[in-house]
Amino acid sequence: MTFSELVENQRCFFNTNKTKEINFRIEQLKKLKTVLKENELMLYASIQKDFKKSEFDTYASEFLLIYWEIDEAIKKVHRWSKRKRAKTNLVNLPGKSYIIPEPLGVSLIIGAWNYPYQISLAPAVAAIAAGNTVILKPSEISSETSGTMATIINQNFDENFFKVVEGGIKETTELLKQDFDKIFFTGSTTVGKIVYEAAAKNLTPVTLELGGKNPAIVTRDCQLKKSVKRIVWSKFLNSGQTCIAPDYILVDESIKKEFLELLKKQIEEFNYSFENENYVQIINEKNFNRLIQLIDKENIYYGGKYNSEKRFIEPTILHNINFSDKIMEDEIFGPLLPVISYRNIDEAILKVKSNPKPLALYIFTNDKKIKNRILNEISFGGGCVNDTIMHISNFYLPFGGVGASGFGSYHGEAGFKTFSHYKSIFEKPFWFEPNLKFPPYTKTKLNLIKKFFG
Repeated sequence: MTFSELVENQRCFFNTNKTKEINFRIEQLKKLKTVLKENELMLYASIQKDFKKSEFDTYASEFLLIYWEIDEAIKKVHRWSKRKRAKTNLVNLPGKSYIIPEPLGVSLIIGAWNYPYQISLAPAVAAIAAGNTVILKPSEISSETSGTMATIINQNFDENFFKVVEGGIKETTELLKQDFDKIFFTGSTTVGKIVYEAAAKNLTPVTLELGGKNPAIVTRDCQLKKSVKRIVWSKFLNSGQTCIAPDYILVDESIKKEFLELLKKQIEEFNYSFENENYVQIINEKNFNRLIQLIDKENIYYGGKYNSEKRFIEPTILHNINFSDKIMEDEIFGPLLPVISYRNIDEAILKVKSNPKPLALYIFTNDKKIKNRILNEISFGGGCVNDTIMHISNFYLPFGGVGASGFGSYHGEAGFKTFSHYKSIFEKPFWFEPNLKFPPYTKTKLNLIKKFFG
């Protein structure tokens, strides 16, 4: 079957209005959760082959978030889908106004490799909850997880409703030539631009979940030990291959020395290794080599060792870094943590604002004035105060980027809205009709319009 036939078949199925039935959506979401739970062991084995990712990490950072999304959608999709009353202004009285959420239609979701289950399936949950059909294209880079998702989804769902398509650049390029009603992409800014350009040819609405250099700003008055513990955990989770991981640290120069020493101690305490099941491989040789080239031996404060055969890079702290250094040019996406000191908060804010808007930003401070300045003055997708990455675990918070880090959002009701169109309706009765708007146009009518409505 060609991609054009697949899209057309999904459009035909969508036009039967089956997906507009709320009970149908709930049934499919329940089935998805059941299918995932029944095949968890196979899914664990696949991600272990791709990453050496442990069952604990996979459940906590992938399945738990997906299950939360499914449960939230099942619980609230009836409410999300209801028509909503809107106010009617004076000129349209008597009458009533309301908004009807409706699904967009046939959706294409292109997933990323770093959290291959969560990043692919969470948007699919939102698309199903909103009443769309779904074509899911997982990343070919995490080939084992891609193949397993294709097997379990395609064996359990009607392809005219939910289909996983495998492949690489060739297949993705061909998919992007099709006329979709919605495209949802997670990945790099470079590829995001290609997706956006392709979608523009069909005027297809797009959500882009991209990346960026996410700063963590550490002030002198924070609770330093707890701050360090949270930073180290989030940075080296998934070996740094997390789009919302702290990409670099801006630390007040008065506490830099203590901060660096605490970082080192915390990394040693966590004892990262494959054997301890709290660390993962770099996904492939290409990314491994890219990361190795970013390690300047003169800037290593801690770590720096690696094993090419195992694609292992130990947690590495780099200091004496400047914004002009190569490591600061692009998102690192690996277990390398540059630390840059600043003299005052004005300098830190200026440095962040001089770069593209990040997907995430983290503030560690007990100073409310500094906190509020940073939140008000710096534009970023989302973030935390005195924590890192945990905003993604709250489905009441929309998740998404801004500027170069993407646009559009999902999670919880935000995901439902992303895959929906909100249709505005004004309904007028026949029993009353003022003649002000109808010809003939007179001076008297104009004066009345100005008096009552102007």
